[in-house]
Amino acid sequence: MSKTRREWLFNAGYGLGGVALNGFMPGGGVFSVPLAQAAATFVDPLTKKAPHFAPKVKSVIWLHMDGAPSTLDLYDYKPELVRLAGQEVPESFLKGLQVTTSGGAGKLFASKRTWKQYGQSGAWFSDLLPNLAQHADKITFVKSSVTVGATHDISILKLNTGDVTPGRPSLGAWITYALGSANPDLPPYVVLYSGKREPRGGSVNWSSGFLPAVYQGTAFRPGASPILNLDKPELIAAAQQRDNLDLLRKLNEHKSGEQPSDTELQARTRSYELAYRMETSAPEAVDLSKETAATKALYGLDNDATKDYGTALLRARRLVERGVRFIQVVSGSVDGISDDNKNWDAHRKLEENHGANTRAIDKPIAGLLADLASRGLLDETLIVWTSEFGRTSYGQSGDGRDHNPWGYTQWLAGGGLKHGLTYGATDEIGLKTVENPVDTYDLHATVLQLLGLDHLKTVYLRAGRAERPTVVYGKVVGDLLA
Repeated sequence: MSKTRREWLFNAGYGLGGVALNGFMPGGGVFSVPLAQAAATFVDPLTKKAPHFAPKVKSVIWLHMDGAPSTLDLYDYKPELVRLAGQEVPESFLKGLQVTTSGGAGKLFASKRTWKQYGQSGAWFSDLLPNLAQHADKITFVKSSVTVGATHDISILKLNTGDVTPGRPSLGAWITYALGSANPDLPPYVVLYSGKREPRGGSVNWSSGFLPAVYQGTAFRPGASPILNLDKPELIAAAQQRDNLDLLRKLNEHKSGEQPSDTELQARTRSYELAYRMETSAPEAVDLSKETAATKALYGLDNDATKDYGTALLRARRLVERGVRFIQVVSGSVDGISDDNKNWDAHRKLEENHGANTRAIDKPIAGLLADLASRGLLDETLIVWTSEFGRTSYGQSGDGRDHNPWGYTQWLAGGGLKHGLTYGATDEIGLKTVENPVDTYDLHATVLQLLGLDHLKTVYLRAGRAERPTVVYGKVVGDLLA
């Protein structure tokens, strides 16, 4: 049978480029998949795949603090900032920085919180996080985080995808592509959020980008029915629904046989089957009714201030138990803040803002760490507490702080880490990183490493270019690893 020019080019490209590329794929190696069988490897794109090397963790819970908290008021105690409060920022601290605040840098603004060291590690916490502070020795602090961009949408996109413009896959999509699914009855990549609206930036932050659509995140909404249109239609019997899907699968397989390079069709077929299985598995996975009263209280479900975020984290634990690989939890708007913007974006009234936001997340996150540890899951789960950037040492609007991409704190907990470690540092006023900078790319590379993936070898061939999660940057922060 004659071939079209497009089919000939595809087969030729797969035969040469595919062999070379396969050596970089998780579980792959040169000639590990015969060329005659190459098309068959795409039948189920979510088939479980082997990592490059033995992983330290099986799942990631990615805690994004939307709006960017001031880690100067949470973790990064700066006595010199207290001493200099109310003064102009010394020029030596502003060297090399592009200050975007209207009117320039304000006067230095010291935290009003009470500070104390906790655990054998002596980690600093403010009194805003009394519950999380009890887990100081489980936490690995990165106090030298840096990024680019100083607007939320841009920096959130970089945090999730490694780029400041839409189009690249999110970290969760890369992980799903590289490792596949550990549970065929649930999405391998789930997004949870609290509050009454979808997170800022929306689905572009859990997109599959240029990867096939099957690798994108699946958003579970707050409330009793997290997934839209999941219930079986009332007027269709189970047997009829199964027959319809079987017929559709056979038709798609027939078409796929004619066009073996059409992976989108195969991915679509699989998504129908996953949706069918999720009618039973997904509601059970997020149903908290069988959790004990003690467990619900641990996450703060018995308190209005913590209930929404606690529900998201308890669902995250249940998804980890069921093999979901990447769970992205975004903190939402909270009550108790007079400004219209009720997330962490405290350009003014920082005390009110951070008081309400820390009340919402402190007990639930502490509960998550305790619960995972008690169930033997913390050693095989990675928790990442992160935000799009930090906030400045100088004030804004009298009682707030501006955006700070130059130096802020993030932390990790769970398997494969040096617990109780504080890595890197900002300057004496907490404005700029001065020791061991860790960019978003480095954080992504380190997360992939803990999952058994070499970020340099996790590649996808796109338009003749071998793309990878960290673009052309990034290094594993080996000092964080046990």
